[in-house]
Amino acid sequence: MTLLILFLALLLDRLVGDPDALWQRVPHPVVLFGRAIGLADRLFNDRRMSGATRRFNGAASIAVLIAASVFLGVVLHAVLARMGLAGLLAEIVVVAVFLAQKSLADHVRAVADGLRGGGLEGGRRAVAMIVGRDPATLDAPAICRAAIESLAENFSDGVVAPALYYAVFGLPGLFAYKMLNTADSMIGHRNEKYADFGRAAARADDVANWPAARLSILLIALGAWLVRGRAAARAALDTALRDAGLHRSPNSGWPEAAMAGALGVGLAGPRIYGGVRVDEPLMNASGRSAATAGDIDNALAVFSAACAVLAGLVLLAWLF
Repeated sequence: MTLLILFLALLLDRLVGDPDALWQRVPHPVVLFGRAIGLADRLFNDRRMSGATRRFNGAASIAVLIAASVFLGVVLHAVLARMGLAGLLAEIVVVAVFLAQKSLADHVRAVADGLRGGGLEGGRRAVAMIVGRDPATLDAPAICRAAIESLAENFSDGVVAPALYYAVFGLPGLFAYKMLNTADSMIGHRNEKYADFGRAAARADDVANWPAARLSILLIALGAWLVRGRAAARAALDTALRDAGLHRSPNSGWPEAAMAGALGVGLAGPRIYGGVRVDEPLMNASGRSAATAGDIDNALAVFSAACAVLAGLVLLAWLF
């Protein structure tokens, strides 16, 4: 039943997403994961410790947190399996909670709406909700590129990876992946505080996201073929295979390069995080650099089609 549950969860997440009214009353599970990670950070990442000690503490912490999330997944699945249809429906909801199709699309669409309705400042306010770069340094094309990059990257680690780990390992795999991915976003930074303590989380997250990042380029190419035609699909594949390695991340470059090719725009390039300039070459450098709100709309269309392809493939796998 795992594949059927996943298919229905993908549909539920696409239609309903994360209801704000619910998560204002109770903490989102990922928030709870974050609190556990934050506690480990406070207890075991003291600046007075040596680098070797902090590396050991970080590795031990992420190992314990992942083990705890796997145990939670095993227990919850066992409980739900004894509840018949009610348990089946509950597991669909649980899986949907850990997917990010609608919420991601809504946040990225808000950037295009912000640019159209509020000009440059409106776009900067909206894009600051989804990217870590300094919004004050972004002009309109850079805002659009940032939104498209975030959409592509989070398609891989917010939709494809959770679906893949649930399909293969069930709730234990889904919970373990989300714990690891949350840890990477919180402590997997190459700065003075986390270079040692977060090293294990960052490297483990790179390994965990490897298959989903590669799978995502096929889904983006199929989505592009559905909404933009065969040439866009071919460009998505060609650009991903050629330019993914230009990105500083071993995984993010794959979906971002595929989306760049599908849209005919250049993505990545130099940008500023926390006042520090990061120099990277453009992916799809021959594409347009002046991205527009219309390109965000086109990216959302490709994203929606790619999500539909993913759901369709899960359904076919369940049927056959």
